[in-house]
Amino acid sequence: MARPTRLVLWTSTMSIFLFILLRLFEVFKSQQPYQATLFTSLVSQKKETFSVTDEKTQEIHIAAIICGNRTTLGLTMMKSALIMCSNFIRFTLFVDSETSVILSETIQLWPDNILKRMSLDTHPVSYPEKNADEWKTIFKPCASVRLFLPNLLKEVDSVLYLDADTVFLDSPLRIWQHLSKMNDTQLVAAGPEKYDYTNGWYAKFARHPYYGKFGVNSGVMLMNLTKMRQFGWEKYVVSVFEQYKTRIVYADQDLINSIFHFHPEKLYVYPCNYNYIPTHCSVTSLCREAEQQGIYILHGYGNAFINDHLPALKAIYTSIQQHSFGDTLQMLFVNMKKNLMKTPPSSCSKVMSSILKLLMVT
Repeated sequence: MARPTRLVLWTSTMSIFLFILLRLFEVFKSQQPYQATLFTSLVSQKKETFSVTDEKTQEIHIAAIICGNRTTLGLTMMKSALIMCSNFIRFTLFVDSETSVILSETIQLWPDNILKRMSLDTHPVSYPEKNADEWKTIFKPCASVRLFLPNLLKEVDSVLYLDADTVFLDSPLRIWQHLSKMNDTQLVAAGPEKYDYTNGWYAKFARHPYYGKFGVNSGVMLMNLTKMRQFGWEKYVVSVFEQYKTRIVYADQDLINSIFHFHPEKLYVYPCNYNYIPTHCSVTSLCREAEQQGIYILHGYGNAFINDHLPALKAIYTSIQQHSFGDTLQMLFVNMKKNLMKTPPSSCSKVMSSILKLLMVT
């Protein structure tokens, strides 16, 4: 009986040892801090953070229109979205034939680990058959296509629409999560135009109805396409265009403002740092949220990323354009700081420098 007894004792001892070892492992694991993903911006770690579950599971759908000479701008916008988060991003682009070829050839050269986190659907630029030629010629090439996204993307529930001349300075998830904050009546989320009665475009020059005191900018819009279709969005677009087409200057944006003038309850307005535009700093700083929280999306309308009128904004954009997918975010922020130091002092350079401090560049 001695041998079976020793076997029982040995088995019991090993069971106790394995149980203790397993418990120690669980305790050790529970004490480890959450690891930030490679593509999470440093400002997100410092401010309001996203849950690990959201970073891994939420898919973001970005729609844009890229025509003519705006291909490089569009590619830089896409790159900024991918380097600022680890989420899967579905890009839906409306392009002309020349742009389609350049986009495909360039994106094929991106690293495999980036291509695994994105999909790309391209569509030809399209307008309603009635008055198609008229829609093509208003404002910038292809710009008015955004007005018809609900019917062009009939199987899609929601998108984040972006102008080609935008770049992310934080995770796209930050703005995407505002979809869940919109109430049952709100169709679209957008940011304000210039906060200025004296020099703000709409307050000073508009000859048509516009939203609120200053109007909204249509370059960065969360669009619940399902609600927009139910609202009869395209019908309103056509009606407002027929009524005000001789008074509008910024075409698609003016039409959007006119619709929400008459239906303000349908619009959700997020703070100015979700769509930071050149006029927020061209004369003086007008967006307090940007200085306190950072800029989440920088919008270089008026060729601000291309010309030399606002060198600080161009410096930020150029840093992202030249960034390699293999480099870290810290390297990107350091390059931004170097490029900003080469620009002359201005209100915009002061704001951009404060943003880099929030991004923890040393």
